[in-house]
Amino acid sequence: MVNPGFRLKRGLKGTAQIVVDKKHLATEFIQPSVESLGTPVLINLMNLAAFNAVKDYLPQGYTTVCTYVNVRHVAATPPGMAVTAEAVLEEIEGNRLIFRVKAYDEAELVGEGVIERWIVEEEKFLQKVRERKSLLIKGSIS
Repeated sequence: MVNPGFRLKRGLKGTAQIVVDKKHLATEFIQPSVESLGTPVLINLMNLAAFNAVKDYLPQGYTTVCTYVNVRHVAATPPGMAVTAEAVLEEIEGNRLIFRVKAYDEAELVGEGVIERWIVEEEKFLQKVRERKSLLIKGSIS
């Protein structure tokens, strides 16, 4: 059951958009590669759309974090073309959120898939991050 402080409902939608430039190209991640939208950027854009779908519905001090991505990159997008990602909240299972995501450039569908995000209390989450970092500092993690 989702926390009653969360005003979430299935069907919430979010978007995110970029115009592909040099920093978004596959050549920025892998060499040799091609000068088209890199898959990591596409995934990030879809993930941002999922975040945007719910961010205004969470109480102060809460956010969502991405825990699972299953995306197909189905078409190449050249520099200068806009890409818009759309996310729809399809499932709510406690603090687990499942989004159907799609992305389009100015010509066609370029990607689609599923993204899972979890609702977390920011301070508790950051405390766990600090605890893990202290293990590294103490030499407990190699």
